[in-house]
Amino acid sequence: MIRLQKTEWAFLGLILVYSFIPAFGGLIRVLELAGGPQIAPVNARALLAPTPIILHILSSFLFCIVGAVQFLPSIRWHHPTAHRIIGRVIVVAGCVSALSGLWMTHFYVFSEALQGPALYWVRIILGAAMIGLIVWAVVAIGTRDILQHSTSMLRAYAIGQGASTQAVIGIAWIITVGSEALGPLRDGLMIFAWVLNLLVAEILIRSLLRPAKRLRSSAL
Repeated sequence: MIRLQKTEWAFLGLILVYSFIPAFGGLIRVLELAGGPQIAPVNARALLAPTPIILHILSSFLFCIVGAVQFLPSIRWHHPTAHRIIGRVIVVAGCVSALSGLWMTHFYVFSEALQGPALYWVRIILGAAMIGLIVWAVVAIGTRDILQHSTSMLRAYAIGQGASTQAVIGIAWIITVGSEALGPLRDGLMIFAWVLNLLVAEILIRSLLRPAKRLRSSAL
């Protein structure tokens, strides 16, 4: 039986709250596309080509919510089999999330108010980077390079959680200014959310993962 520490339960709760709007809002969209009642505003792109957005929502939900379990020490250290099984699911989910995101970015038609050239290219670059980081993490664990595996997955997770930070920043902007950001301003805020996530990931890597690696090496 898997037992988690109180701090680990708190971490999972924080992830659930932080991911609530994009994750559970996305699930509402999936239910609508499956024939459920209309709750969220109509999305013409989703109605015309629903498969990519359904794949993106479900895979992103798995990657961001279930993927958070992979960072828990109790799972990594005391239940390696569970960590490996969940990891395989997360690898597939992360790649599907990134690939479907790339498809929507390139093939869906967005107005300039919702996606300008800068946001388009950042989405393309980060989507490709997310796939590359996940593949790199798989290769690293195959060679027993735990540090490289952990850092690559953390960076990929930071990219995958972009929508959560974008939702927080977007809501904060509306509360502060009184209107939704559109056009280049919206693009800038969304790009800033990814920059912030990746910055936090790098801080965690340098403050937690690399010192832990040095301590294990010195103990040998």
